[in-house]
Amino acid sequence: MNTRLFYLLIVFLAIRLTSVAQERQQTGNRMNVIFFLVDDLGWSDVGCYGSDFYETPNIDQLAKEGVKFEQAYASCHVCSPSRASMLTGKYPARLNLTDWLPGRKEFPFQKLKNAEINQHLPLEETTIAEALHEQGYQTAIIGKWHLGEEGSTPLDHGFDYRITSWNKGWPLTYYAPFRLGGMENVKEGYLTDYLTDKAVEYIEDNQESPFFMYLSHFAVHDPIQGRPDLVKKYEAKLAKLEQVQTPPYILEANPDTVSPFSRSELNRMLEEPAYQGFDLMPNRIVKIKQRQDNVQFAAMVESMDESLGRIVAKLKELNLYDKTIIIFTSDNGGMAAANFGNPAKHIPAEAVDKQFSTSNLPLRGAKGWLYEGGIRVPAIVKNPQVSKKGMVCETPIINTDFYPSILDMLDLPLLPEQHVDGQSFTDLLANKRRRTDTPLYWHFPHYSNHGLQSPGGAIRYGDYKLITYFENGTVQLFNLAKDMGEQHDIASEKPKKVAELQSMLAAWQKRVSAQKMVPNEAYKP
Repeated sequence: MNTRLFYLLIVFLAIRLTSVAQERQQTGNRMNVIFFLVDDLGWSDVGCYGSDFYETPNIDQLAKEGVKFEQAYASCHVCSPSRASMLTGKYPARLNLTDWLPGRKEFPFQKLKNAEINQHLPLEETTIAEALHEQGYQTAIIGKWHLGEEGSTPLDHGFDYRITSWNKGWPLTYYAPFRLGGMENVKEGYLTDYLTDKAVEYIEDNQESPFFMYLSHFAVHDPIQGRPDLVKKYEAKLAKLEQVQTPPYILEANPDTVSPFSRSELNRMLEEPAYQGFDLMPNRIVKIKQRQDNVQFAAMVESMDESLGRIVAKLKELNLYDKTIIIFTSDNGGMAAANFGNPAKHIPAEAVDKQFSTSNLPLRGAKGWLYEGGIRVPAIVKNPQVSKKGMVCETPIINTDFYPSILDMLDLPLLPEQHVDGQSFTDLLANKRRRTDTPLYWHFPHYSNHGLQSPGGAIRYGDYKLITYFENGTVQLFNLAKDMGEQHDIASEKPKKVAELQSMLAAWQKRVSAQKMVPNEAYKP
């Protein structure tokens, strides 16, 4: 080879390598992404997370083929804020979208007024759907939105395909006819199955191009209505089980009271006439479900698991399984406490299973609470190129981390000014390194419907978690490594740690311009 030809070959190779690098930068790793989101699924509602009653073989199998996160968190204990964080990579406080939409009404018993919030996901935010759409991905949402009405629908936020134009956060029924926008002609079937049908069709129709599918199930949110065949299965299963010693319900007091009740006092009060039934009780005390024995809810969980199984089967049929990243998670903890949107609500004994879906044990609390039962969620990630199969990761993550992690797994440019509160966990999937210890934050300047909890905020830093309540300034401190059930408040034992975490939380609230609550001029104790 003469010298001139040699140099021409070098130039050609250099140009080609540059072109390939630029193409990779523009298109990244052309894998598909399926974000499988379940509504109100508790951390312990899955077999591989400890449930003995609910059957979830497909989720359990995904955990064997991917990475199961033991300490994954939702950024809020109710749905709209949590979903906004997943899609934007920002904390709800930074988005000023800190409650479910449209939000809780005011009541005279509240010392403070609920903070005013954005009534839709801000249009100036670049969602993960928009980011992937700009990289040539087909983007679809199938199911629940709950981040705004007309003018702020999925089609305004980067999705080019959607099933159902229903923008509320809850279905009217799981039994056809569904009466949801765009689904009026569906006359038979079960809602979870119908959405899965549409998801399978979408995969079939888009198998030739990379896609991002946000399969956002309404399940297992109430109304608690299981598919009849599965309800019968769990009725038979429950009848065969031995009676457990765990009480069906316990009493929980509002932690932000001037004279809080101890656990032993609450256990004694459970036998008193004033604390029978399931309505809101004196001193804003409520009941929390302690058993996973609701057959309607169990059927909902299994039908959701079947949905994942059908998705995986379709991917394998089309030879797409090894070309698809699957993320499975929930938006908040399980509904172990009833919804008291109206404090005067009456819950008849025969309707209890329609108001309490599950138990979050060994975690404390429920959806609507800052205890682990409200914010710790199941999370499994299967990335065929990276995941160490069957690994269990103990490093805490939060759902703001999904946005940068998806971009990172696809080898696409990160958008740090957008997903400012997220940190990629891609390296954790291969067990390459542990992330630096990152504090996690929560801010909820509202009264909670579920369990009628006081407004408050929280920080987790290392093994310690501090919760602060806004009504009376109550503070609780827990060491989650020793006490994941948050039964032992050690705030009085560790005043320095309390001061440290309070300072960190206050500084963060200032950085993100967290909304403060103001006194309620109509307050009546």
